[in-house]
Amino acid sequence: MNTNNSNKQIFSLPEEELTDCEVLVMRVIWNSAEIMSIQEITSKINHTFHKDWKTQTVSTFLSRAVKKGYLEMKRNGRSFDYYPLVSEQEYGKREINKCVEIWSDGKLENLIASFSETNKLSEQEKMQIRRVINDMD
Repeated sequence: MNTNNSNKQIFSLPEEELTDCEVLVMRVIWNSAEIMSIQEITSKINHTFHKDWKTQTVSTFLSRAVKKGYLEMKRNGRSFDYYPLVSEQEYGKREINKCVEIWSDGKLENLIASFSETNKLSEQEKMQIRRVINDMD
């Protein structure tokens, strides 16, 4: 089947958050141009994130993501296909906003200052950040 995930309708963010393990499963699905079987998802997670998860473990995380409203599950013969209902960008924006609220007193400048203290930015990265800020006007 040659179905691109980006062609699926994306819904609003569910209220219940994903666990770290569920995020790894979602990242594999978000980053795939093709619909993948659970075996392919398991293999990709284990390879990409250096895990040793069994198919049943991944199945549990997929089921939880479906129940929370992040994925849609459709039967395909004897197996299931999983389709994202939330985009990676949409989810990422919420996580960044949550990070700013929790760790930076709701102030983006505190987050940027903290980030720059712990991560050495190249001149090119600094220029890119300045461009983004300048384009906000």
